Amino acid sequence: MSLDPLVKAFLNQAAMIPRPKMWQLPPGAARASFAGMMGLVGPQNVAVGRVENLSIPVTAGPGSQRQIAARAYAPVAISSEPHAALIFFHGGGFVVGGLDTHDGICRILCAEGNLRVIAVDYRLAPEHPYPAALDDAVAATGWIAANAAQLGIDPGCIAVGGDSAGGMLAAIVAQMARDKGGPALAFQLLMFPNTQMVGETSSLNEYAVGYFLERHTIKWFNSQYAPNEADRASPLVSPLRAKDFAKLPPAYVMLGGYDPLHDEGLAYAQKLRAAGVSVTIADHADMVHCFIYLQTVLPQAHTALEDAAHAVSAALEAA
Repeated sequence: MSLDPLVKAFLNQAAMIPRPKMWQLPPGAARASFAGMMGLVGPQNVAVGRVENLSIPVTAGPGSQRQIAARAYAPVAISSEPHAALIFFHGGGFVVGGLDTHDGICRILCAEGNLRVIAVDYRLAPEHPYPAALDDAVAATGWIAANAAQLGIDPGCIAVGGDSAGGMLAAIVAQMARDKGGPALAFQLLMFPNTQMVGETSSLNEYAVGYFLERHTIKWFNSQYAPNEADRASPLVSPLRAKDFAKLPPAYVMLGGYDPLHDEGLAYAQKLRAAGVSVTIADHADMVHCFIYLQTVLPQAHTALEDAAHAVSAALEAA
């Protein structure tokens, strides 16, 4: 299938703007550039019932604590009864992105899925390389599950999810929760997930340049998050390399046909299925990586995110 004409026009217009590639920028400038793009093309004015900034306390060592920032969203029509919730990890290659860049995405998931959404602001590389982001994701998930009652969450109806690097974190958190006997997770939403930092795929080579996310940028992200190359082969960095995929939560896996990460995301979904896990694959053949960001450019961006929100909601209602 050909690349969607609206996406192609957006990419062509973006290519005409003289600016450095993300991997040519210092991390701070890359974050500002990404935030600027999301401010232009991301969701605008999505109404939800309530938004609250949280601080999640975690142990930082003997006798010390630190805080993980998070943001909780509640839908407009919500009762005082415990409600289904999605713990969300943002994308951005572990280097860029945060609560503000993905605020609109979380609002759509909350509003369309009638879900509580809690976005986790994990630490970013290179200032905080592996395993900082994973440690934060695991700690935040555990704290949210342990404090479900005060957060208005049904502890039996918790999903984890994210896009790109956030999808990788969600997949690893789900594996670790299974292996450690909790917290109980009922679903995983994996959108354009990065599932390995080693190995070659056809999509990684075929769509290396010119399709929104480029291979050189992926390489730069990986080097910032996991500067020790030996770490990249670990299942705690590359969840596709895990030995066991059985008894993981059901999954909704969103892919883009022109995404360099397409094949590794599909491979992850197929490994889940082969292990007996229920998986829905939403493979948008004419789209690029994380096209859901392009809410002001592309009507399909909202529809795809709406479908994902409905899938999470339906799965948690059945849990």
